[in-house]
Parts: sequence; structure tokens; C-alpha cells
Amino acid sequence: MSIHFTVSGLTRNLIHSLGLDHEWPKALTPEQKLLVECYLAGQIPESAWNDYVFEMPELERHVNARRGRH
Repeated sequence: MSIHFTVSGLTRNLIHSLGLDHEWPKALTPEQKLLVECYLAGQIPESAWNDYVFEMPELERHVNARRGRH
């Protein structure tokens, strides 16, 4: 048996305001993990990091999760 329901806009806004709708980052490849580690260590300049994030948005989600932000 399965239960299906829709979420109204009000409920969606409530969930968002409580911070319960954040998306968990997908697992990274070994190369992506290395990029994140290098960026967090200050070894990748912002301009280059922005290029990486443009191509792979999940990198930013991992950095934000590591820094405790959602």
C-alpha cells in the first residue's frame, strides 16, 4: 500500500522556513573530493572555484555542508 499526497504552498513555505527542505549533496567522485579539499585549504582561487561550481554545482553544496551551512 502507498500513500500519495500533495504539499500546498503554505506547507511548503513552512517546511522551507524551518530549514527542513535542504537537499543533501550527492556523493562526489574522488577527483571532486580532491577539488573540495583543495578549495577548503585555500589552494584554489575563487575565480577558478566559481568555474568548477558552474560545471559541477554539487561541489558548492558539499562545501556549504562542510562549513555547516545549508
